[in-house]
Amino acid sequence: MKRWTKVMVGAAAIALATAGCAGSGGDSGANKQAAGEPRTLTVWLMNGSAPKTLTDSLNKEFEQANDGVTVKYEVQEWNGIQDKLTTALGSQDPPDVIELGNTQAPAIASERVLTDLTGDVSALHGDQWLASLKDSGEWDGKQFSAPFYAANREVIYRTDMFTQAGIAAPPTSRQEWLDAIAKLKAKFGGDKQFQPLYLPGQNWYALLSFIYDEGGDIAHKNGTDFKATVNSAETKAGLEFYKQLVDASGTTAPKDNDEQNPEQAGIYGQGKVAMMIALPWEVDTAAKDNADIKAKTSAFPIPSKNAGKTAPVFQGGSNLAIPLNSKNADLAKDYLKLLLSSKYQTQLAEAGMVPGASTDLSALDANPVSKAMAEASQNGKAVPATPKWATIEAGQNPLKDMLTAYLTGAKDLDAATKDANAALDAAFSG
Repeated sequence: MKRWTKVMVGAAAIALATAGCAGSGGDSGANKQAAGEPRTLTVWLMNGSAPKTLTDSLNKEFEQANDGVTVKYEVQEWNGIQDKLTTALGSQDPPDVIELGNTQAPAIASERVLTDLTGDVSALHGDQWLASLKDSGEWDGKQFSAPFYAANREVIYRTDMFTQAGIAAPPTSRQEWLDAIAKLKAKFGGDKQFQPLYLPGQNWYALLSFIYDEGGDIAHKNGTDFKATVNSAETKAGLEFYKQLVDASGTTAPKDNDEQNPEQAGIYGQGKVAMMIALPWEVDTAAKDNADIKAKTSAFPIPSKNAGKTAPVFQGGSNLAIPLNSKNADLAKDYLKLLLSSKYQTQLAEAGMVPGASTDLSALDANPVSKAMAEASQNGKAVPATPKWATIEAGQNPLKDMLTAYLTGAKDLDAATKDANAALDAAFSG
């Protein structure tokens, strides 16, 4: 989910080769030691990923099951992790287990600095893996990382406003969604600050749902190469609906920025917005300035154009991997096996995440907001699993440029999609 650049991964691979240790990791006999001999397993997970109660229990159980083993558990911050991982992957003593954003996993795997887990998929509960995260952990026909957890967007809404506007139930189709917007306008439109739906112009995560719903995609895969497809009829149809939604909502959100600029949760928290397309934890962010809003908030999956169905959603999240030069790859695999077991995946779900290695989502039903995310997660997709995607996302994202150009009228539909397609192809080809 977070940013990792190709250059940084390349630097790690060069460092490995220069040190003469590339390929020395894995599950060789050199990694295995006699039972009871003191060993330290270093684990790096990211801040906000797993609750402390989960990791405390996990590490204690693992140490008790492995005589002489101490888990050195270290929580990392996303800010600055790129440089820190580059240094670690280029050393002869990296951590043994690391967490990677799923959109960055292909870039790291392509540099051959991770342990090949292809033969371990079954032992790591591969039959339960979330498809979108599994795909992001693959490279060149091999599996280099395992799913950890995922999250996807949904429509967060004000239950009190829906009731006052006479909306009896959450929309289950695009048309019902547009009808709900019209009813909200009719009820609250006298307040010039009111917005039925807050929708910034560059929310490309939301756009992907409409593209997917039309049967389109960002790119087509051929081997390890990708060819952009945003100039397809399906993508154009998804983009047209995005504009229809923006126009119908009368949103005052900027057309030349995304959901973080300004932070949409803060706008929702001001109490003048009935809906936003957001991640579940944005409700907590909104509640920081308006504690009452949480009790008035629920969610529903992004509706499909086909009545009664949910639209496919972009699924972000994290994967777990073992650096190639880990001296404890055997232990690291056992640690992953425990973390990906139903016991700890259920605890992730209880914390509000879609578990990456469990199809049991029942723990998410306790909260209506997380329940809606779980329902939508059944139809999740990932961005193209290419090392180039990190550069696209971190740089001048052509999808954002396309949205702004089309929504502002700077380009018509054909020109906006044609230019975005060319920019993506240039990025894919390097």
